[in-house]
Amino acid sequence: MPTITPMTRQQVAQLLAGDIPDGSVVNLGIGMPTLVGDYLPPDKDILLHSENGITGMGPAAAGDAVDPDLINASRQPITLLPGASITEHTVSFAMMRGGHLDYAVLGAFQVSERGDLANWKTDAADAIPAVGGAMDLAVGARQVLAMMEHRGRDGAPKILRQCRYPLTGAGVVTRIYTDLAVIDVTPDGLRVHAMLQGVSAEALQAATEAPLRFADTPSVIALDAAGAPRYVRG
Repeated sequence: MPTITPMTRQQVAQLLAGDIPDGSVVNLGIGMPTLVGDYLPPDKDILLHSENGITGMGPAAAGDAVDPDLINASRQPITLLPGASITEHTVSFAMMRGGHLDYAVLGAFQVSERGDLANWKTDAADAIPAVGGAMDLAVGARQVLAMMEHRGRDGAPKILRQCRYPLTGAGVVTRIYTDLAVIDVTPDGLRVHAMLQGVSAEALQAATEAPLRFADTPSVIALDAAGAPRYVRG
């Protein structure tokens, strides 16, 4: 692949945040997904849920706003919006399992061409398995959006024909957001919704094990002068 600077995690989070429809109830998983809460458009009414029992999260807390007793599922200090509620885990997990979430945004180690999700255990000897509520979210949310780097630190693809790590859920992912592209999981396979400006279809396929389908003119993800990502016509 030609030398292309991938998007940062913050830019991926900003792009995803702009795609969430007004009025949605959304769970943000641990890791990358927690960044999404900092970029939600102020003109949208989006209710954020955290599996540790918070509904109505605001952006991350900083400075004097930090309360050590008020954290998200990643143990990061957060703020509350007016009308927010705090419950114990059984109520929170009932929301997750009962189909009350429009979207779950989850980090991913691997995603398959069928939308299988692996995000709780790797083969690394020093890795600590961490299921948490990921399995409940993967099967309970109406749509699952996966956030991930397109390739691992060793350069190996993370979007595969078949996941090699233990699955969190089978056929649960509806859309994948990476630092190079946005890809939809469809009954006919993976379809590229948009690619980072400067990345060709050939280069994106070379970075992806699973076969990709491309529209005649896929959207392009461009960065403005401030580094904010936006979709433009291909």
